[in-house]
Amino acid sequence: MKLHVTIKGQGYPILCLHGHPGSGHSLSVFTDHLSQRFLTISPDLRGYGNSRYKKQFDMRDHLIDLKELLDDYNMEQCLLLGWSLGGILALELILQYPEKFTGLILIASAARPYGNHPKVSNQELVYAGIAGILNYLKPGWQWNINTFAKKSLFRYLIGQQTPLAYEYLAKYGVKAYLQTSQPANQALSNALKARYNRLQELDKIDIPCLVLAGSEDRHITAQSSEETANNLRNSHYICYPNHAHLFPWEIPEKVLKDIDQWLTQQLIINNE
Repeated sequence: MKLHVTIKGQGYPILCLHGHPGSGHSLSVFTDHLSQRFLTISPDLRGYGNSRYKKQFDMRDHLIDLKELLDDYNMEQCLLLGWSLGGILALELILQYPEKFTGLILIASAARPYGNHPKVSNQELVYAGIAGILNYLKPGWQWNINTFAKKSLFRYLIGQQTPLAYEYLAKYGVKAYLQTSQPANQALSNALKARYNRLQELDKIDIPCLVLAGSEDRHITAQSSEETANNLRNSHYICYPNHAHLFPWEIPEKVLKDIDQWLTQQLIINNE
């Protein structure tokens, strides 16, 4: 299928892949900044955002869609950025089409992803609903964060519980969640049951890789991200203490600075 795509900037292309739930729009924390130097291409994956799809599918269909997108835009080579599920898809693309990619930025993701999420209580579910609604109406409201969000599922997604992270959540997260289709949920559920593991293939990836993780990530643990970095030939690993799965929305300036430094270093190396 033809994916809905958001394009910003100009220059060397970066294909940016979102997580679950998500959309190309939810990657604005990266693309708004990177598009000042690069051409950022952010598709809504099949069944997400404005890439509407009502039939059942599996994760391999995402790879077919993305290969067609690369062909449609005549991208012979590009950088890859993937957050969470987007990082897993990025790894798969590199393994299938290694000649097309010159670098990888892997964010809160892993080749053998595993979590340590505690059992969810009914109160956490109820409080998450209340906190989400109130945050959408009044983004970053400290009273709501203290009263409901810190006692809800959001405490496992946001490490420092900062208003900034909740402002991002209201602006990008709610719409992405509502636009995620049932087939997309099912495709991910089926993939998780299959216990995805590509660690043994990582030595085939011979491009510069930046692996970023939050130390308190319960969804894809920092340990699994570090394991991935250790199995890549050419990687640089950064772990942000006291931050969780949504750390790019908690500390965007720090994350973007680290990405900029890595990109600049790789450009210098490539030019030499």
